[in-house]
Amino acid sequence: MAKKGAAPNPVGNDQPAGKFKLIILIVIAVLVAMALSIGGTWFYLSKKGDAAEASPAESTAPTAAPIKQPAIYEELAPAFVVNFNHEGRARYMQVSVALMARDKAALDALKVHMPVLRNRLVMLFGNADFGALMSAPGKELLRQQATVSVQELAQKETGKVTVEQVLFTNFVLQ
Repeated sequence: MAKKGAAPNPVGNDQPAGKFKLIILIVIAVLVAMALSIGGTWFYLSKKGDAAEASPAESTAPTAAPIKQPAIYEELAPAFVVNFNHEGRARYMQVSVALMARDKAALDALKVHMPVLRNRLVMLFGNADFGALMSAPGKELLRQQATVSVQELAQKETGKVTVEQVLFTNFVLQ
């Protein structure tokens, strides 16, 4: 009879609440562990990134090779037109030229001497062999000769080579 009149078992009511509390504590522990992991990773990587940014500037500054500047192109307008007398016929060559340099200031200094530069190129193009220009190696040889001629002028007038390459952007033989 004591069983009928006895109060309900407090241990029986606490079991579902205890499991619920245990689940919540586990979830909170997992969230805290994740937060600590993310925070630690962020802290470690931010410290490592700061050290990496500071180290190359300090350690490689005295021994670093100069960084290659981006190419700057100066188009020489108008195009060069040269006439030839090839096998008794009048022949023409039209060449559009661009100068490739890396130093804008040096290129601007060379622009002052543009009439001399254009004269050198007209003379070079006019003395070329029309038959040789019909082949790709002949055109490449003329381009290399133009590069050397422009570099010599730049060295003489500005004290620097300035122009890395002379490029033909259009080449017409008729």
